[in-house]
Amino acid sequence: MKNYRSYGMICLIICTFLITSGNNYASDLSSLGIHVIPYPQQVFIGGDDFYLKDQLTIVLDQEHSAVDQFTAEEFIKDLRKEWNVVAKISNIKGSNSIILTHNDAPEMIGEQGYQLITGKNELIIKANGEDGLFYGTQTLLQIIQRDRRGYKVHGMKITDWPDIENRTVHYDTKHHQDKKFYVKGFIKNLSKYKINILVWEWEDKFAYPSHPEIGAPGAFTLAEMQELTGYAHKYHIQIVPLVQGLGHVSYILKWPQYEHLREIEASNWEFCPLKEGTYDLLFDLWDDAIEATPGSEYIHIGSDETYELGSCSKCKIKSEKIGKSGLYLLFVNKAAEHLQAEGRKVMVWERPMGWKIGKDPAKGIRPVKGLILTESYNYNTPNYRYAQEAKKSGLEVYAYDPNPGTEALFLPYLYRIRNGKKVIGSLENSYQQLTSAAISGVFDGMINTSWDDAGLHNQMWMLSFITSAGYSWNGSKPDLQEFKETFFKNYYGDSSENMEELYSLLNEGAIYYMATFERNVWHYGEIGKTHLPDLPRGDALEYDPFWNTEYKEMVDRSRDELKKMGRALQIIENNIKSGVKNDYDFDIFRTVAELIRHTCLTYLDLSDLENAIKSAHRQTFIDHKVAYNDLLKAQNIVENSLTRRQHVFDDLVKTWEKTRLPKGFSTEEKKYFYQQDRARHFANRRPDMTYLIYDEQLLDMEGYLKKLKAYIQYYKDYFQIQD
Repeated sequence: MKNYRSYGMICLIICTFLITSGNNYASDLSSLGIHVIPYPQQVFIGGDDFYLKDQLTIVLDQEHSAVDQFTAEEFIKDLRKEWNVVAKISNIKGSNSIILTHNDAPEMIGEQGYQLITGKNELIIKANGEDGLFYGTQTLLQIIQRDRRGYKVHGMKITDWPDIENRTVHYDTKHHQDKKFYVKGFIKNLSKYKINILVWEWEDKFAYPSHPEIGAPGAFTLAEMQELTGYAHKYHIQIVPLVQGLGHVSYILKWPQYEHLREIEASNWEFCPLKEGTYDLLFDLWDDAIEATPGSEYIHIGSDETYELGSCSKCKIKSEKIGKSGLYLLFVNKAAEHLQAEGRKVMVWERPMGWKIGKDPAKGIRPVKGLILTESYNYNTPNYRYAQEAKKSGLEVYAYDPNPGTEALFLPYLYRIRNGKKVIGSLENSYQQLTSAAISGVFDGMINTSWDDAGLHNQMWMLSFITSAGYSWNGSKPDLQEFKETFFKNYYGDSSENMEELYSLLNEGAIYYMATFERNVWHYGEIGKTHLPDLPRGDALEYDPFWNTEYKEMVDRSRDELKKMGRALQIIENNIKSGVKNDYDFDIFRTVAELIRHTCLTYLDLSDLENAIKSAHRQTFIDHKVAYNDLLKAQNIVENSLTRRQHVFDDLVKTWEKTRLPKGFSTEEKKYFYQQDRARHFANRRPDMTYLIYDEQLLDMEGYLKKLKAYIQYYKDYFQIQD
């Protein structure tokens, strides 16, 4: 594609000249109210509009493949579903036809590119390859508009091809398992935006035939994975299994029968790379993964975050000779030799030249040729020096679109907080990284990472996935603000409104949520946590009135966030009523906003709780009955807070489990085996969904309520108060 890009740029320059010379042409789809992702490489607007009429025919080449037949059939289904347009397949042009053909496609667009040309009675999509024909139909579905005469495609000519050939989404299900129908919908959604590889991090969500104990209850079977792999291929996506290798293997090493393979006896995190049993076990699992994904070119062996590498006595001695990076490459090379012999290209979380420029570089050992490096590195290196050097040594290099964040509930798309200050969010970071990488011509692929550390619902990642899809296909257009506006209208529909405001509110709300109770203690250490107000004691109703003083800032912040979540919930409700696309997202947004709202209310409850006790204290020497009623008010505050928490949590779980299996559930045939590991993954604090409310549970409001009730009874009896 590098040879074609120069030709494409020349065409674009000529087109620009024509536009600025006064011809009746434009090149901006957004000016026509058309919201398309990825934005095509070349757009010439002008000529006849094409209307989709009742007798619409989809015309294929006389000799066409089963793949092209599927493309046409899916296109017809989508026309009916999205636009209520009825069409049929034919080999003969009618009076109103969309022609899908491999004839006369420009060579410069390669196998994935396409050309779309409108006419009065026909619209033509030309492509050299089956991928390109499919991608042409996906663009067409996005540029159809409705006017008073019906459904039309504005007069235009699109010539399109990808900047980066392999556009990859990393799908991490280590802490949850989505249902099969959801996975299929997710795959189809990605294909609309021209993603063509899904690196699926299974961990224990696959029932490995060779070691069935490792698969969690309800894990996808071999037959189910083969079914999903075949389904993805139809949508021009290959599923690449990511079965973690050296590190991140607590899902394997938590089992007692494999403890002897650990690098550190006390930790289930990491394999010892010098034990033959390590490879015997992993080769079994990887061979199962290959069998489960027929037709896929790659396998990913993970192996990142090797915190314990070189710790056992044998590894210490070996690392002194070859370095820790050498020890890492020893493992990777042995894995790759086995997997390459099985016919798979091997992906690994390694950065270009990391073995050379790391803190502990390898000595006398280099990676085997053919590895695909999918880890990040210094993107500011002039001319991508290390990527270029790695490629010259026979390795493939993927541009790395880094994980947006590890905040719970929602991603920091619009901004993050670092050291108490606002910094750019993940969207701008992705934009900066990918636009540069895509137009450089250096990279063999792009990978968007979506680590499941915080346990977000997978739908929260869609903006991240689609951003990566858009800018890895076309690194030149549009600018970021236009892309955001395009995404909201493209993905949620023209009836959607106030979406950037909603994302901003949820972004801020998630940051607030992570600062409450002791959630950030788990992530970041000694930064404080919330306690409960002091309980009353003795017949004089003594207590320490310090809670509202200590937590004044958080109470004020909670009151402010409460208003903002009210606004978020109103936007969500308005959009649902307007009939938006992908409306399940709004169900998820609602549960997130409600949980943040509950957290706000809990701080206000605790403030009111202390104030009620304070009022009771003041009344104890004036009117015992009034003091008693104030204590009952305090009891009611705690009871209502606990009831609200349960309601909000149950609603969230019910909503999320429409698309996923219950987290950490067991079956009659198999019990879920939970064990924490050393990683500070928020979602792994608990085996079930209570990780989202666990920090509030640690307050022990239930225990507080029990003690408060006991005191109220004591106070009532002591002063002989009658109800």
